[in-house]
Amino acid sequence: MASYSIQTRTIASGEKRYKATITVKSNGRIVHRFAKTHKKKAIATAWAKNQVNEIETKGFNTQRATTIAELLDLFMGERDLWDNTGRTKQYVIKMLRDCDIAKVQTNRLTTADLIEHCKNRKGAGAQPATIYHDIAYLRSVMKKANPVFNIEANYVVFEEAVPVLIDMKLVGKSQRRTRRPTEVELEKLKQGLQEREGYRANGPTRIPFLDILDFSILTCMRIGEVCALRWEDLNAKNKTVIVRNRKDPRKKEGNHMIVPLLGGSMDIVLRQERKNELIFPYNSRSISAGFQRVRNSLGIEDLRYHDLRREGASRLFELGYSIEEVAQVTGHRNLNILWQVYTQLFPHKLHKKQEQ
Repeated sequence: MASYSIQTRTIASGEKRYKATITVKSNGRIVHRFAKTHKKKAIATAWAKNQVNEIETKGFNTQRATTIAELLDLFMGERDLWDNTGRTKQYVIKMLRDCDIAKVQTNRLTTADLIEHCKNRKGAGAQPATIYHDIAYLRSVMKKANPVFNIEANYVVFEEAVPVLIDMKLVGKSQRRTRRPTEVELEKLKQGLQEREGYRANGPTRIPFLDILDFSILTCMRIGEVCALRWEDLNAKNKTVIVRNRKDPRKKEGNHMIVPLLGGSMDIVLRQERKNELIFPYNSRSISAGFQRVRNSLGIEDLRYHDLRREGASRLFELGYSIEEVAQVTGHRNLNILWQVYTQLFPHKLHKKQEQ
C-alpha cells in the first residue's frame, strides 16, 4: 500500500518549494519512504499520484536511484539522523540541497561532478577548508543511502575524488589559528562589555558579560559549555565542576568530565545568582553576539570568542602547568592537538618565569 503527502518549505530566496513524500507500507509497517521537491504544488501532487499509482500497479522495487536532492530531503526528514547532526553539518547539508550537484543521480555521481561543484564554490568565494566540509558531509549522507533508505548511491567515488581535489587545491585543511587577544584588546573589550552590561541592566535579562568573559579564559571552556554548567555539578570543597557531554570526536554523548576551577573562576561562580539549575542561565548565542558587537565597535579585527579558549590554555602553559595538567582543564584527549592548535605562547612572558 502506498500513499503520499505534500509539504511546503521556503528556501533562502523566499520562494516556496513543495516536497512530495511517498510512503510504502506492508502489513501496516513502513518499508520505504522517498521524496521529491518541486517548484509548483500542482506538479508535486501529479508526480506523487503517478508514483503511488505505479507502485500499486507494478509493485515496489526495494532499491532505487534518485537525485541527491531527494536523498538530502530524506536525510533531513529522518529525525534519528537529523536530530543527532551537528549545527555546522546541518547548515552545509541545507546549502548543498540548493546547489547544482543536488540534481545529479545518486548512483551516477562522478569525480567530475564533485570537481565542478568545488570550482563553483571556489568561484563564489569559499575557501578550500570550507569546500572540504561540503565533500565530507555529502559523503557521510551518501554512505547512509543504501542501509537507511534503500537507495543506490555511488559513495565509493569519494575515494578517487578526494585525492584529486586535494591535488587541485580545491579542498584542504583549515589553517591553524594562532590568534590571542593582547592585553590592550582585553582591557578595551572588558570596558565595552561593562558598558553593554550596564546599558542592558534594566532589560528583561541582565547578562554578566565581564564575569563570563573572565570565566571563559580561566576555565578554557567553550561558551556552550559555560552556559550548560549546573549548580548540582559544582563541588565547592574541591573547587571543581562537571562539564557534561564535553565535545569529543569519538564520543557524542555521556562524555562528562570533572574540571578544576582554577584562578578566580570559583569566586566568579559563587557570586552568580541562583536563578535556576544553571549557573550561567543565558543563551550562548546572545553572549557571542554581544561579544561580536562590542569587538566590532572597537575595531578589533580577527578575534573570535573561541580564541579565548586558546588564550586560557596558553596562559596555563606560561604559568608552568604541564601539557597533561592543561588537558585536565581543556578536556583534550589528543595532546598533540592541544599543543599545536590551542597553544600560542608569548615569548616575552618567558622572562617572568626566570623572575619567579
